[in-house]
Amino acid sequence: MPVNALYRDDFYLSTCEAVVTAVHEDGGIELDQTCFYATSGGQPGDTGFFERVDGSKIELGQAKHGATKDIIIHMPLEGQPRPENGEKLVLHIDWPRRYRLMRMHTACHLLSVVCSYPITGAAVGEDESRVDFDMTDTIDKDEVTAKLMDLVNQNHPVYLQWITDEELAANPGIVKSKNVRPPVGLGRVSLVCIGESSAIDSQPCGGTHVSETQEVGQIHIAKIEKKGKENRRFRIRFGTPGDEA
Repeated sequence: MPVNALYRDDFYLSTCEAVVTAVHEDGGIELDQTCFYATSGGQPGDTGFFERVDGSKIELGQAKHGATKDIIIHMPLEGQPRPENGEKLVLHIDWPRRYRLMRMHTACHLLSVVCSYPITGAAVGEDESRVDFDMTDTIDKDEVTAKLMDLVNQNHPVYLQWITDEELAANPGIVKSKNVRPPVGLGRVSLVCIGESSAIDSQPCGGTHVSETQEVGQIHIAKIEKKGKENRRFRIRFGTPGDEA
């Protein structure tokens, strides 16, 4: 059944209460609401645990979508207890991990500002992220790093705006990705905006982000790889070159 995905409106919500609405044959758990981000758009789903009324825990692997985007299934690790339908739980995401992913995801958006080429692929990770661009130009990774850190240090606000699916369809030019479908199908689409009045960037994205660019922290381009005649892969890491954090 459709879930109230609380993370869509509050990226910093790390715990909430919920009621079990379904338990699948493979152990997957559905809830009436959740703060667990489900794997989507290149960002991994949250991990963490459910706390039961008696204080015991159900340790979780990543959350994922079901048949549609309004279904989120929480997959317990092997050997974990099985909750009952209707059982009340307290949800706890692995916040340090989520926060690193939020910082990384925002860094990927900043990279798309510095490198204004069509995006052909992306993957957000805890320690390294990659963004692939449709480009043939040769570009210096230290120069890109310097421009990225300028945007980080300028401390631009990062926030959401909502538009309808129809508004997105009428303005396809705001989509930077060539092959990743924007998060449509729920009636509204979230635009991640950077800078006052979206002065730096605005693009459809269903992922989680920090609230200001300085939260990204020290990042750098570790490598730029040639992946075909017109494709370049940029690898972003935390820390300074030679000192990954």
